[in-house]
Amino acid sequence: MARIGITTTVPVEIILAAGHVPVDLNNIFITSPDAGHMVETAEEAGYPRNICGWIKGLYAVVVNKELNANFGGIDKVIAVTQGDCSNTHALMETYELAGIETIPFAYPFDRDYDLLKLQMEKLMKLLGTDWEAVQTTKRQLDRLRLKVAEIDRRTWHDNTVSGFHNHLYQVSCSDFNSDVTGFEQDVDIFLSHSGNASEYSDELRLGYIGVPPIFTDLYPYLETMGARIVFNEVQRQFAMPFVTDDLVEQYRMYTYPYGVFGRIKDIQTEIERRNLDGIIHYVQSFCFRQIEDMILREKLDVPILTIEGDKPGKIDARTRLRIESFLEMLR
Repeated sequence: MARIGITTTVPVEIILAAGHVPVDLNNIFITSPDAGHMVETAEEAGYPRNICGWIKGLYAVVVNKELNANFGGIDKVIAVTQGDCSNTHALMETYELAGIETIPFAYPFDRDYDLLKLQMEKLMKLLGTDWEAVQTTKRQLDRLRLKVAEIDRRTWHDNTVSGFHNHLYQVSCSDFNSDVTGFEQDVDIFLSHSGNASEYSDELRLGYIGVPPIFTDLYPYLETMGARIVFNEVQRQFAMPFVTDDLVEQYRMYTYPYGVFGRIKDIQTEIERRNLDGIIHYVQSFCFRQIEDMILREKLDVPILTIEGDKPGKIDARTRLRIESFLEMLR
């Protein structure tokens, strides 16, 4: 049984069916009290300053032996070479330089069914599993994902879940916290508590689009300002919100790895369904996805505030001021 790091959401059913443990390196990085130090570690190793902070964190989590040992270590890494960060190719090369085995996985840009199925079958062969075992695992995970979908519903419909918890449980579906049974127990407990929780009475209902934030206090800060995020776009996609029995189709409907226009269609649907007053678009410094902001602004008929983050930490004073002004404008 190997501990397999992932650089973003991949068909986790294959890893689990093969008897291995998935570890989302992003979640390890951003939840660590040493996240800022991880970025510095990568820069000391030679990573340029003007490279995404997430990439630096992913490098340090795996390569730095002291940091690696804190969460059980990583045996090999599945890196998404198409459909995620454009810097992942170089990240893989620095992993290999450090002696870390890497496995490439690519989402075809045009959502080609046969190409995606081929990628999955190559991964199955490498990890040592087959379609029967994978489908059995998928059915187990589908039941758990429906529970997480209920957390999402309670966020925007019942108004009994905070924006942060909505973010947390959905983003954790990338690897189920490396412990499917333990994660499901945590979800069950949370659902039990939220079923009796008081309703939020926020003045403003917001959507959050873009990659998960590198800021550590965005969600609670918004709630102190009388606003709550009731739609987390990419995090919801990590939880596989579209129900299908076909694993290939499931990862074709998953919007994040493909073009921005598929994401826009999903966002437009949720703006109306969740009655959003405005949207916060988070962009990561030095990320190619910043370019997509111009498309999102033209296609989405709702006020948008674009904020940018670089290194892990609390929201800076300038961004706080911009958020305050945006919320006042919405009011």
